[in-house]
Amino acid sequence: MESTPKPIAHKNLKWYDFPKPDQSIIDFLAKKFKFHPLDLEDCLTEIQRPKIDEYSNYLFIVLHFPIWSQRTRQITTEEVDIFIGQSFVITLHNDALPPLEKIRTACQKKSGREKYFKRGSGYFLYELTSELFDYCFPIIDKLWQQVSSIERDVFDQEGMRDLLKDIMLLKKNIITFRRILQPERPVVSALEHKNKKFLPEKLEVYFDDVVDKIEKQWNSLDSLKEVAETLQDANESLISHRSGETIKILTIFSVIMLPLTLISGIFGMNVTVPLQESPVAFLTISGVMLATVVSMLAYFRWKKWW
Repeated sequence: MESTPKPIAHKNLKWYDFPKPDQSIIDFLAKKFKFHPLDLEDCLTEIQRPKIDEYSNYLFIVLHFPIWSQRTRQITTEEVDIFIGQSFVITLHNDALPPLEKIRTACQKKSGREKYFKRGSGYFLYELTSELFDYCFPIIDKLWQQVSSIERDVFDQEGMRDLLKDIMLLKKNIITFRRILQPERPVVSALEHKNKKFLPEKLEVYFDDVVDKIEKQWNSLDSLKEVAETLQDANESLISHRSGETIKILTIFSVIMLPLTLISGIFGMNVTVPLQESPVAFLTISGVMLATVVSMLAYFRWKKWW
């Protein structure tokens, strides 16, 4: 078995953080901590919904968090598996998470370890979840930036750019975020009432703070959802209006060309017609056609069709 990362320790508490866990890590946890095999198996598979499993000497917690990809401007899901006991906290995740990196960097100093570790594993779990959910707020800010950008483009009279793809991407991100966040609320709320050995009663107010953060994010997502739907309706209405204007202009051109085509067709027939032998036939016919165009344009203007 490969050597496992060393924990960050302070007093009687140790924190193990395992990015991209493999079978060797699972074997290490099974041997050292005797965790339930089903929990260890869950660490290597994707769990669809958050959960808490309670045992006599530890809790196993599965949480999901949104991750923002700057390259694709899309939100993906990252699962974090947490084991918490009286003297340890263990986190496992596949991708690098900025909040965990922030805590790890802070804990390189004694002051950081005292801040996060001083009140036991339950308080460290609060700090961990609080940092992870704090990371969600900048993602919501990015979604609002997308909304502002789309709003400017929707009402840009010059651009007339097709924004359907941008609006659908925004709605997809909002739906993904909501799907991640919705099942988190009851799980974090349940942490207040779980095993008091790890989460003493005095920590309830702290986890209430995390629940408040989730509620604020949920309310923001509700607002984003309504604004996105409104922008989609406005975009569709403007596209329909612009299409109607284009069709109206093309129709006016077609209607104007119709009598001109009729006149040129009559005088182009291979039969005897009036003015056929006149030296001013071309000027006369051209004058009639010009007068027809002017009359029709004046009529359309009078009717306010253009």
